[in-house]
Amino acid sequence: MTKNPSRRDFSAGALATMAASTLPAPYVWAAEKKYDAGASDTEIKIGQTVPHSGPGSLYGVLGRIGEAYFQMLNEKGGINGRKVKFLTMDDAYSAPKCVEATRRLVEQEEVLALYGSLGTAPQTSVHKYLNSKGVPQLLLNTGASKWNNPKEFKWTMAGLPLYPTEARILARHVVAVKPNAKIGILYQNDDFGRDFLGPFKKVLADAGGTAQVIMEQTYDLTDPTVDSQLINLSKSGADVFYNITTGKATSQSIRKVAELGWKPLQLLSAGSTGRSILNAAGLENATGIVAIRYNKEVGLPKWEKDPDVMAFEELRKKYTPAIDQDNTIAFAGYGQAVTMGEILRRCGDDLTRANVLKQASTLAGFHSPYFLDGVTYSYTPDDYTPMKTLFISTFSGKDWDISDKPMSE
Repeated sequence: MTKNPSRRDFSAGALATMAASTLPAPYVWAAEKKYDAGASDTEIKIGQTVPHSGPGSLYGVLGRIGEAYFQMLNEKGGINGRKVKFLTMDDAYSAPKCVEATRRLVEQEEVLALYGSLGTAPQTSVHKYLNSKGVPQLLLNTGASKWNNPKEFKWTMAGLPLYPTEARILARHVVAVKPNAKIGILYQNDDFGRDFLGPFKKVLADAGGTAQVIMEQTYDLTDPTVDSQLINLSKSGADVFYNITTGKATSQSIRKVAELGWKPLQLLSAGSTGRSILNAAGLENATGIVAIRYNKEVGLPKWEKDPDVMAFEELRKKYTPAIDQDNTIAFAGYGQAVTMGEILRRCGDDLTRANVLKQASTLAGFHSPYFLDGVTYSYTPDDYTPMKTLFISTFSGKDWDISDKPMSE
């Protein structure tokens, strides 16, 4: 079977036409199978880059749980009779290493598509390359606004709530509960931080400007601590603290706010609400933090009887018992693996990159097992916003108390 049906010579095309006109219907369907690189009658090859090493290595669990999920699927017969070969490669959260790993996946391994890769900076480094090659770059673990650009970069789609969506909903919450808020902001000094900052401030301005940002502080990923920035913010008179940080800086900042005795209303970006981050900060220090929620938690009594959580736990215990039961990052990876599996299932026997993209971009209404009830993907071919409905929630010190009604941007 040729990998590119459009390049068949005339004799091969004629034979296929003859077969279609003379053989029974089941054989006509078989003759219409379409494959690009990475797909065949027996296999579908997909890839991913995440930091299995380095400062972001806690996210390497995304790849390990993906391997487990596709191993389980393969043991049950695969997808539409084909086994999935999933290659998760280490990029150490480094742009040059991401380029190297991605090129290997595309040019040497010849994957059909990539999904679930992590990080705005690493994925930006391969953004144009993958689009020039026509390779789907799906369900990215980053919510940067740049991924919603189907006209210029149709092959790239985010998998997390877009940062501007999240920022706008948090700003509306502040206006509602503290209309005269004085807001201090700590943000990562890169595209990630700025993606939250601008939309948040615009909502405040559109609301009349009585809730105002009175101080902004920045930090770089290489900074050993954010203590000095937190001291400045605590002295500013701010009664709201918008914490636009990731990883180690999030844990440090939550802990430092408590040490300073500063008691603002704290807002936190959803990507930094994982239990491992909050544990490092001290759960008691995180009490009262407000964040967007769109997902269930694992390792908590509240969710232990949820069918999707139970399915994840069964997979974790059998294939990856070294992963902690309460690892929500792993659960997120499970949800994305299930979603990628659904995209491939919908492709049927048309396993071309164009059809993979078509199925991904028409996924509106699909509910990932990771999502709260009421949240579904919202992708359309003209708008790659992953989801538009989210919940406001408050951390109780043990769990997230989720609002009764979702908010839409």
